[in-house]
Amino acid sequence: MKQYDYLIVGAGLFGSVFAQQMTLKGKKCLVIERRNHIAGNVYTEKQEDIQVHKYGAHIFHTSNKEVWNYVNSFVEFNRYTNSPIANYKGKLYNLPFNMNTFYQLWGVRTPEEALKKIEEQKAEFSYIKEPKNLEEQALILGGKDIYEKLIKGYTEKQWGRPATDIPAFIIKRLPFRFTFDNNYFNDIYQGIPIGGYTLLVEKLLEGIEYKLGVNYLENKEYWDSIADTIVYTGKIDEFFNNCFGRLDYRSLRFENEILDTPNYQGNAVVNYSEREIPYTRIIEHKHFEFGTQPKTIITKEYPLDISESNEAYYPINDERNQKIYQQYENLAKSEINIIFGGRLAEYKYYDMHQVIERALSLSK
Repeated sequence: MKQYDYLIVGAGLFGSVFAQQMTLKGKKCLVIERRNHIAGNVYTEKQEDIQVHKYGAHIFHTSNKEVWNYVNSFVEFNRYTNSPIANYKGKLYNLPFNMNTFYQLWGVRTPEEALKKIEEQKAEFSYIKEPKNLEEQALILGGKDIYEKLIKGYTEKQWGRPATDIPAFIIKRLPFRFTFDNNYFNDIYQGIPIGGYTLLVEKLLEGIEYKLGVNYLENKEYWDSIADTIVYTGKIDEFFNNCFGRLDYRSLRFENEILDTPNYQGNAVVNYSEREIPYTRIIEHKHFEFGTQPKTIITKEYPLDISESNEAYYPINDERNQKIYQQYENLAKSEINIIFGGRLAEYKYYDMHQVIERALSLSK
């Protein structure tokens, strides 16, 4: 009989939820984590009495009542509503695209006027029958103004390539909203854990053994020998020694500043949508929890290509990568007593609620 029922590789949301659920069922779990902290990319850390989202903004949203009740059973969530603003050459626009945005762009005041203006803008590109790239797709869906001011530069920075080199299918539709509603998400439930995401993960892992600073792949044979089942949440290509080639990911670099002012930008998230500004957005962390501290902390977010020295954040769902992933997925299915779960192990762009749904489902 082995020492543990489950060895869980990764102390992010997937691994922590899975461990919590299995421990409830009387299973013995060990969680190991490569980094020196739990909570993965949702890790928050208190500085200047402000909960800082160390790996970028994370806003929890879901319409799944089971998931909402589940996370709220560990920590209380506040009423934060994601209402980002886009800054294009010094002018501010509300997001997502709604009546406030259309008024800011064209001075239109009614849904009918806005719809008419959008149709006029789109008509200019009606000659494009089969869009070959993201630029053409965005132009036929929304027209020139929205594309050039609010989509082009931001998306090119995120992807690290011109919009003409990004596949058209990345944008299937543009979410136009003909109401004066700045809530970015359509979900029923939304908020941020009071006290930060790290507190949520601490509660999930309460009473469960975990080790930090441990690289599973460096001593895989040993770790495999101590548990009946492995739950792997790392990069699936690395698990299989990149035998079908490396999968592409986008990464991020964060530049933090403590400012001697109580309020820098008046909003938690401001996107910078022009290509010439190298960062995609500035996050002001105190606004996630309606903070009134005397100082503020801001983070500039710079997209990067993945390398050995930085973290993988987003899978790149283009045709080439999907073909490679398919091969890894087929190989994963042939593995015995190994569960692959989470954004990196499944090469999927999961939101937090989807990661939790997946972990709850696989632990049933």
